Order: sequence, then C-alpha cells, then structure tokens
Amino acid sequence: VNSILRRVLSNAISQGLLEPDTVPSMREGRLVIPVPPMHKRQIQGIVHDESASGKTVFIEPAEVVEANNLTRELQMEEHREIIRILTTIADSLRPSIPQITETAKIIYHLDFIQAKALYADAVGGLMPHLHDREELEWYHACHPGLKLSLEKHGREIVPIDVTLTSKQRILVISGPNAGGKSVCLKTVGTLQYMAQCGILPPVYENSHFGVFNDIFVDIGDDQSLEDDLSTYSSHLRNMKFMLQRGRKSTLFLIDEMGSGTEPQIGGALAQAILAQMNAEGLWGIVTTHYQNLKQMADDTPGLVNGSMLYDRQLMQPLFKLSIGNPGSSFAVEIARKIGLPKDIIDSAEQIVGSDYINLDKYLLDITRDKRYWENKRADIRRKEKMLDEKLERYTDDAETLRARRREILDEAKAEAKRILESSNAAIERTIAEIKKANAERELTLEARRRLKEERLALESNTDGQENSVLARAPKKKKTKHSIHSSTSSGITRQVEAGCNVKLDGQGTVGTVLEVSGKNAIVAFGNIKTTVKTERLTVTDAKPKEPKKSGISMATIDAGHQRQLQFKHEIDVRGFRADEAVQAVTYFIDDAIRFNAPRVRILHGTGTGVLRQVIRDYLSTVPGVMSSRDEDVRFGGAGITVVELQ
Repeated sequence: VNSILRRVLSNAISQGLLEPDTVPSMREGRLVIPVPPMHKRQIQGIVHDESASGKTVFIEPAEVVEANNLTRELQMEEHREIIRILTTIADSLRPSIPQITETAKIIYHLDFIQAKALYADAVGGLMPHLHDREELEWYHACHPGLKLSLEKHGREIVPIDVTLTSKQRILVISGPNAGGKSVCLKTVGTLQYMAQCGILPPVYENSHFGVFNDIFVDIGDDQSLEDDLSTYSSHLRNMKFMLQRGRKSTLFLIDEMGSGTEPQIGGALAQAILAQMNAEGLWGIVTTHYQNLKQMADDTPGLVNGSMLYDRQLMQPLFKLSIGNPGSSFAVEIARKIGLPKDIIDSAEQIVGSDYINLDKYLLDITRDKRYWENKRADIRRKEKMLDEKLERYTDDAETLRARRREILDEAKAEAKRILESSNAAIERTIAEIKKANAERELTLEARRRLKEERLALESNTDGQENSVLARAPKKKKTKHSIHSSTSSGITRQVEAGCNVKLDGQGTVGTVLEVSGKNAIVAFGNIKTTVKTERLTVTDAKPKEPKKSGISMATIDAGHQRQLQFKHEIDVRGFRADEAVQAVTYFIDDAIRFNAPRVRILHGTGTGVLRQVIRDYLSTVPGVMSSRDEDVRFGGAGITVVELQ
C-alpha cells in the first residue's frame, strides 16, 4: 500500500494536482491522500471524507483499494482468532470459577491488610488497648492527614490527650479562634472511625479505644438553596436527627454548637439540646464560644470543660488541649494583635461590660496557673525519678561495701590467726633455747632479744614475708642499721610514731610522725623532714610549742567567706537614720577592705533626709573619693553611687 501510494503521489505532484509536501492520511482505518476539491475528478478512487472547511477531500486511490481490502480482511480474521483463543481459555477456566473467586477474596483481604499496614506505618499508627464497651482514653493523638501534610513542609504536629469516662461523657471545648478546636474535633472522629475500621490510629500504645455503634458528626455548613436550608436550619436538622437516633453507645461531634443565629436564643437552645443528650447518656465532644455552655459544663455531672491553650506573651495558639477548665476566646487580645483601633476595642469592652472582661481575665489566670502547676508536677516527678535511681544505686553500693567489709574482716582474722601461730612458735622455740642453755644470762638475753626482733618483724611485715624474718638470725648483738636507739641508761627504746627524738649532734627536740622502713618523718616545730632512723635518739624531753600567729585560721576562713559573699549594693530603704548610717558604715568598711572600686546605696527618694544623712557620713570617710546620684534610667536620686580609692 505504501509503495502504491508513493507512486500515485509522485504522478499527481508531477501533474500539478497536489502540493509537493503532501503526505498520506488515515481515515476509517484506510490510507488516503488529501486532494484539493478542484482536482478530485482527476484522481480515480473512493472519497472517504472531507475537511471541516471543505477545502480538502480525502480520496482512496483505486490502485490501493484492493490492497486495503485485503488488509481489512486480515484484521477481521485476527479479531476472530483472538475471540476464539479467549473463548477457549474461558472454557478451560470455567470449572475452576469457585476456587478462583475464593482465591480472589483472599487476595483482596491480604491487599487490604497490607494497605492498612502501609498507611499505619506512614502516619505512625500503633496498636492501642481495645475494649468492647464505650471508652475513650487517648494519649499523644494526631490527625493522620494533618500529620502527613505538616511533615511534607518539615513541621511537627502538636498531639493532644483526650479522656472521656462514664462520669464525664461530654467534653465542651472552648478557646480562641484558629486555636485548634475544630481540628481536635476532627481528630477524635477520624481516629475513632479508623480504629473501628481496623486501621491502627496514630496514638501511644497505652491509649484505650472503645466501640460506638453510632458516630454522629455536625461539622461545617450544610446550607442548601434547593432544600431552602440556612446555616442555622441545617444545624437544627442535624440536632433533631441526633436526638431521635442517639443512644448510650452513640458518639456525637458538634462544631460551634448553637451558632448561626441570635446568640442569646442560640446559646439557650444549645444548652437545652446538650442537657437532653446528657440525660440520654450519649458520649460526645462539642466546641463553643458561649459562656452559658461553659458554665453548664462546670456545674452539670456528666459534662466537663476543656480549652485550647493560648500563649498570651507571643499572642499565638499552642494547639494543646487542656481538660478541666474552660478557655477564653481571646477576642480582645486577637483584635489588638490584628491592629484594630484602640478606641474601637475600648468601646467594645464598655458595651460588653466589666463583668465579662473580668471573667475572661479570670479564665486566663486559671489557665496560666494550671500550666504552671502542671510544669511543677512534671518537674517533681522527674526529680523523684532521679532520686529513686540514686537511692537504688546507693543501696547497691552500700550492699557491695558491706560485702567487701565482711571479706576484709575475714581476711584480717585469718591474718591475725596466722601471725598468732607464728608468734607462738617463736615463743616456744625461745623457751626451748633458754632451757637448753641452763638459764645462762648472756644466752637468755640473746634469746629474748631475738624474740623481740621477731615480734617487731611480725608487726612491720604483713605482706606474707614473716617466715623469712623469723628464719633470719642476727650475726651480731647490735647491727649497723638497727632501728633502735639507746638512752644513757642503757635501755633500748624503739623509734616509733609519736615519740620524741633528737637528731645526732642537735639539741632540738622533734616528734616522729611516721616510720617507714629505715626512714622516719620528724616534725621539728613547723618543719617536717625525713631522716634515717639511725640518726635519731629517743628522749623524754618535750618539743617546744611553735609560735602561733595572732590570727586564727577560723578568722581567716571567715574573712574569705565574707569576701566571697560581699555584694556591691546595699538596700537601706525603710531604715531609721541611725540604723542606716550603722549599716552603711559596715558596708563601706567591707568595700574598702575588699578593694571594691564602686558600690551603690539604695535609700529611696522620700523626703530626702536619709539620703542627706548618708551623704554627710560618706564625706567623713577617708577612703571615699566621691558620691553622686545614679543615672536617671537606673534609679536617679533614689540611689547613691560611691566611688572608692
């Protein structure tokens, strides 16, 4: 077909019947050529179509009609073959239709489970505690759609904690506009429906979910021109439906209850409807700005107030739900933030009255105090946890120390037993030597000396080396490096800690503080020195008392402590003149003593008497260079700045 069309196009172009850039087109599945109407009689073929403007006629040349017919026949034959193949496959599968259907159901179910798991993973869903009764106790609840939206913009969602019990089944939420009341309402409805549909909600695992047979929602505006419904009419129709169908297992969510009409009658109707819902035992959450609903929730069993918190300093909502107290609408604050003229705001406050404004302020104060005490309670819990951890650690350490103490005592007892056994053996050996020598004086003295040396060796060597000391016998009666010294009376006295000694060739008496092997640490007055024990002689003379300084260490320490606690400012406001002068006298003395360059005296303005008395005293103090009033920005004439030398 292509080759025939190229030949036909070439001949027609050469005859001037077609433009040189003419190309074939497709009409009704057949290849045709576009021909101007003036030349359509000169090209033999079948006319299939013409352009919308009528300036082009699409002709199938007679030369390609047969070829196009063959192509069409082959296409129809292909279609028949496809139908035959599909029919054969269907006939082979038809006996297995029940098994295929059952398998498809399983696949659908698994696909649904996987979809729920993927969505729960995306929104941070967790498995809460489930109950077959009405219950709602949620912690760290997040709206899944809002969470995903904020995460895309790199922001974090503010979670809420919601608790409804059988004694507080209806929550009345109040607070500022754009403070998150409607979002809180939608979060409750969405998560409860997710849980009842088997989708893990984004809450903490310690949350508790119950089951509600009905979930009624009135959020937004359902006004309709076709049904002739206004905003308030649509709300009333929804209220009627909830009252007719509601039961104890019903959860209702109402946004801006009673709005859309005159506030006084709207608030009254909302209060009556809410009272009927409470009497029938329904569970629910409503949002409102009406004071009568806030007061009703505070006075009626079964209802509880809640508020969306607002930062008064930053003038922005915190999106946190606080249950227990009503919230303020912050209408005046928001109007000031937007920039409404002050005279308009003042006029509005006068119109609404001081009682309403004061009530709003009281609500703000209650909310602020509650946040303060909640932070205090959290801080106390954190400190108690830290104390419990430290107490547990100290208890373990004490038990370890007691066990170690028992081990040390056991080791000491074993060591004492071993030393006692060694001492007994030495005594018995000495007695045997004395008996063997027939009590000769020299040999007896030698045996006693050896027994004494063995006793000293046992006392000074507690590292398991006693046996070598006991086995070592002296070669001479007096060793060169003996740690004994002799007095003039010939009695040998040992150099030990606490005894008084003299140094060879010196008359100064010192006290031995410590003996370590062949060396001893001796204190001669206020000087400590280490000397060989062989150079020391034990004496009964007393060392001279070192000269003491006139100032005790306690006085010096007290002076240092006073300097550390010294402040460069004194407050004498309210003092009498003589009391103020006395206090300033001590203060200036300390300042001069501690080299303070400048100090401040707060005396206030008053009648100026106290200021004059203090200035007169300062003029008599030698160390005071000048005194002047403080800068106006920091107190002015109420403060005297004193420059010291």
